[in-house]
Amino acid sequence: MQSPTPPAQEQQQQQQQQQQLALRIRNSAHSHRESASEEEREDEEASRTALSTFRAKEEEIERKKMEVKEKVFAQLGRVEEESKRLAVIQKELEAMADPTRKEVSAIRKKIDAVNREVKPLGHNCLKKEKEYKEALEAFNGKNREKAQLVNRLIELVSESERLRMKKLEELGKTVDSLR
Repeated sequence: MQSPTPPAQEQQQQQQQQQQLALRIRNSAHSHRESASEEEREDEEASRTALSTFRAKEEEIERKKMEVKEKVFAQLGRVEEESKRLAVIQKELEAMADPTRKEVSAIRKKIDAVNREVKPLGHNCLKKEKEYKEALEAFNGKNREKAQLVNRLIELVSESERLRMKKLEELGKTVDSLR
């Protein structure tokens, strides 16, 4: 267990932190151009991080979607199998003149109704999957466009800095020649 820090040490640590902060502020004033470049790198890194996070989430969504799709199709298979089994049972019951024949018929009709409801859901899954792919393509296109614009901006800023430095050097030479 650590002993509590004496007040003098705490004050000294705070002074060191304030000095470091002041030094950072002074350094940032002297390196505005480096700061802008660093901000661009940070923005670019943030964009990459956001994109990788988005991709990971999209992969998770895709995986879950496939699981749900598999479950739906498995259910469809089971429903069809159950329908066939019930049809066989119904025929056997009719052959036996079983008194539960009406109930079996009612259940069979309900299964058929559920089966009719399941089919559009499968089609809806396929439609949503297509929409997802289109949205993803649009997203990727916009990201590519953004990257191109960022690169063009970097080129323009670099060109502007180069031209300003050249002009400053010319002005410096003109001032020196006036002496």
